[in-house]
Amino acid sequence: MAKHPGLTRWHAYMEGGSNPAVLADMLADDAVFHSPVVHTPQAGKAKVMAYLGAAGGVFGNGTFEYVREIADGDNVILEFTAEMDGIMVNGIDMIQFNADGKIQDFKVMVRPLKAINKVWDMMAAQLAAAKG
Repeated sequence: MAKHPGLTRWHAYMEGGSNPAVLADMLADDAVFHSPVVHTPQAGKAKVMAYLGAAGGVFGNGTFEYVREIADGDNVILEFTAEMDGIMVNGIDMIQFNADGKIQDFKVMVRPLKAINKVWDMMAAQLAAAKG
């Protein structure tokens, strides 16, 4: 079975150093991001860029790895693992692509609670640093 072209681009983006220009081209203008630690969806390309950029800083320590993927049409679920300050993180990225192959909806879920707390702290620091 052939991979969804959007999923192929996502993997190339992740393996290629997470270039912001590449990410911007992959996102729909009205994309929505669902954070595991923020209760409201973050709508719009700029906000999704900010959150995914911060996530790249948080998880970009060399331990992040996708360990399983499930694809059904324009919807994919990617299970990942990572380590943050000695805490093992397990989570999923749920991505929905639109008809143009761009990311329309991106939802992240993380476990266990200790990992959520670590992600919360590190994401807050990344987002604050990005705001300057």
